[in-house]
Amino acid sequence: NDVFIKMKTCNMQCVTTSVKKAVQALQAFLKTKSTKDSLLLDETQQISLLFTLWKIPKTAQTIRIPLPHGQRSDTDEVCLFTRDEPNMTPDQTQRFYKKLLEQRGVTCISEVIPFKTLKKEYKPYEAKRRLLGNFDLFLSDDRIRRLLPSHIGKHFYERKKEPLCVDLQSKNLARDIQRLVQGTTLKVTNKGSCCMARVAHSGMTADEVTENIEATKGPMIKIIHLKSQNSVALPIYTSDLSHLTLIEEMKKKTKRGQKEVGLTRYFFIIWLLLGGQK
Repeated sequence: NDVFIKMKTCNMQCVTTSVKKAVQALQAFLKTKSTKDSLLLDETQQISLLFTLWKIPKTAQTIRIPLPHGQRSDTDEVCLFTRDEPNMTPDQTQRFYKKLLEQRGVTCISEVIPFKTLKKEYKPYEAKRRLLGNFDLFLSDDRIRRLLPSHIGKHFYERKKEPLCVDLQSKNLARDIQRLVQGTTLKVTNKGSCCMARVAHSGMTADEVTENIEATKGPMIKIIHLKSQNSVALPIYTSDLSHLTLIEEMKKKTKRGQKEVGLTRYFFIIWLLLGGQK
């Protein structure tokens, strides 16, 4: 057991070192591509991970992954769609939720749009396109999540900007919103073996980017590439066959009548195997 622990620790350190070197190489590349205008405007580039999975899932899934360091810059714009409060006009509803957010200590929301305002002012195609381009992230009151798809249009989904649901009645509203805004989502489809998730930005340190990357590994993942919006994809992680064996063993257990283990459970298990802490 002691030998196994030492081997695992050594392997983890080697992987982390390799990832950090790739991050530093990407950051050096981004600095050479930075223009004077982008530096003056304090613009940052997204850093993403391209995942290749061992197998294509039978059903599409969206996995929320908490990150140790916020992956959005302070300049990112966040929009919140809310339900219409009874006996209130849209303006009153907007003021009601802005006050609620302020009281709960939420400071990252740039705009609040009640559902009635969304239906009325953003009905035209061009209005939807402008709304999509004006914000980096959209959140939605979970009480209206079923009503949104027909009103925001397909472009939100094509650009992978569909709103993330939040419980506005939560006692820990500031924490919940912060996790959504600064965490990431991995959209796994049943149409292919590749998917992508944003994990950092170019203004972060190499250590912060590396730690965010380490938080995303899982047994379903075969290969991970690191890339920015304009760079080539750098291979940073290759899983070994033991992870594939783990998947097969878990599937056999579910067939014997045990409760099925979801994809998020896979991520949690391998996170512990790789040295994660509770």
